[in-house]
Amino acid sequence: MIYHLLYPLHTVISSFNVFRYITFRAIYAAVTALIISFLLGPWLIRKLKTLQVGQPIRDDGPKTHLAKEGTPTMGGLLIIFSVVISTLLWANLTNAFVWLVILVTVSYALIGFMDDYRKLVRKNSKGVPGKVRLAGEIAVALFVAVVLYLKPGFTSAVTIPFFKTVLPDLGWGYIVLAVFIIVGTANAVNLTDGLDGLAIGPVTICFMTYLLFAYFSGNVRIASYLQIPYVAGTGELAVFCGAMVGAGLGFLWFNAYPAEIFMGDVGALSLGGALGTLAVVTKQEILLAIVGGLFVIETFSVIFQVGWFKLSHGKRIFRMAPLHHHFELKGWPEPKVIVRFWIISILLALLAISTLKLR
Repeated sequence: MIYHLLYPLHTVISSFNVFRYITFRAIYAAVTALIISFLLGPWLIRKLKTLQVGQPIRDDGPKTHLAKEGTPTMGGLLIIFSVVISTLLWANLTNAFVWLVILVTVSYALIGFMDDYRKLVRKNSKGVPGKVRLAGEIAVALFVAVVLYLKPGFTSAVTIPFFKTVLPDLGWGYIVLAVFIIVGTANAVNLTDGLDGLAIGPVTICFMTYLLFAYFSGNVRIASYLQIPYVAGTGELAVFCGAMVGAGLGFLWFNAYPAEIFMGDVGALSLGGALGTLAVVTKQEILLAIVGGLFVIETFSVIFQVGWFKLSHGKRIFRMAPLHHHFELKGWPEPKVIVRFWIISILLALLAISTLKLR
């Protein structure tokens, strides 16, 4: 809104020309989201405590987590509100990609909200049945994938990291891949959300990384220089990413150990869904496996644990899955697990950025 209100006045007030620059608006989207989070965070925590919206703790989890029983959850509402308001203020709202990413973010937030609400009503860690939740996620992702596939100028070719000319065109199969990435990323982030600040730290790092990818892929000169797919209009998603970074840092202020609030499924699913959508739109689909490598590792730790448990009739690979619980049960203090996972996430992000030149 600020962009649409003030930029047209640049012909009268020349300094308003600054609003045309995506980099400027991305920075101030981050600042705006951060300020909104700081201002509303304490109020939301008090409100959730008053409503007794406390986090149910898994019975089979680490015993140290029992002390967290009753910590306010659904803190993802703070992130989503900050991001949406900041994006609406600073982004070019005629950009279709912006609305698609907002659609996924809000839709997945609603799915997560229903899941969290059901957990609270039942006073346990089981929410909406998995098949029902997955069906809702797939329906939203399928809509977005079809819209992108049918959008003029959007290619169904897939970018392969480290290779310049390997661009396999999947045709209709691209829709399946896009759905898998969006839904898979949403659930991978949700699995990682188990310790104070563990998920929001790497998520923020991932959005910082995709801020660069969005800007680069939306700039025809930079895209040509780096030899990455040029997707007209994706540069505007840097503003959305900036808002996510600001909101993520603002939420981390309250979610850092010991957490005053948890994001809940309303936050984890929406952030993961938004991240997966960004990967698809910017044509850096496969690279997400590196950028979000921590989420991939956490997800596979669960898959391997469950699979081996069934095949070996009760034996386990890890002491507990997802992987962060394994290290907790090995005796690592929670803050150490969190910070070390953040370090891994930063290294993976740097590796992903380096692929822009390693081709």
